[in-house]
Amino acid sequence: MSTETGYKIKADQGGAFSKYRSLIYGDQSLGKMIRAELLTFLLGSMPGAPGLFLRMKVYPGLFASCGKKVVFGKNLTLRHAHKISLGDHVVIDDHVVIDAKGEDNKGIVIGNGVYIGRNTIVYCKGGDLELEDRVNLSSNCQVFSSNELRIGAGTMVGAFSYLLSGGEYDRTSSVPYADQSGMETKGPLVLGANCWLGARVTVLDAASVGENSVLAAGAVVTRPFPENSLLGGVPAKSLKPDT
Repeated sequence: MSTETGYKIKADQGGAFSKYRSLIYGDQSLGKMIRAELLTFLLGSMPGAPGLFLRMKVYPGLFASCGKKVVFGKNLTLRHAHKISLGDHVVIDDHVVIDAKGEDNKGIVIGNGVYIGRNTIVYCKGGDLELEDRVNLSSNCQVFSSNELRIGAGTMVGAFSYLLSGGEYDRTSSVPYADQSGMETKGPLVLGANCWLGARVTVLDAASVGENSVLAAGAVVTRPFPENSLLGGVPAKSLKPDT
């Protein structure tokens, strides 16, 4: 049984309150849960400068660790925040989801100067995820890990991109896809430092890309590529510099 399947079974046990607590807070104490609920209710949707100021002052206590001068937009969804670490000068825009769900995973590490754009979802299901210093995720991206996913320092990710570590199904199994965990993986996904991903790029499980690479808008990367790659197409392939 995979970690994620076990997690789902545990989350399905008990009443509605137990399920909610398991899904959003995991093994955090009831007191920390109540505090987080109150802060979210009172400040989560507060607009303008007052909301930004108050969230900057009180939200850091929700996380495993939080650096200096972190900006929290409004209407954030934070799940298993006790397994999320934030560096200095992180900016999290409005309507972002950050979810470190899992039984035995370490969670999510977000480095210094990271920007996470509006409506972007950064989440785990039993995996680990790291955004190194100065990573920039544009709006409406999804970054998912059920294994290990790391984005190198200074990498830019265009809007509506999808990065996936895990999420594999077994097509040879007699078990219907809807009843599988869907968290199988071929290996870690690593994007090297100083990469540029255009809009609507998809990078699939274990399709790591080396540093200083450029991925054209709409590319679908299905296999690993070395550093200094220029990629485009579906599936992605190496392009000549003048393509």
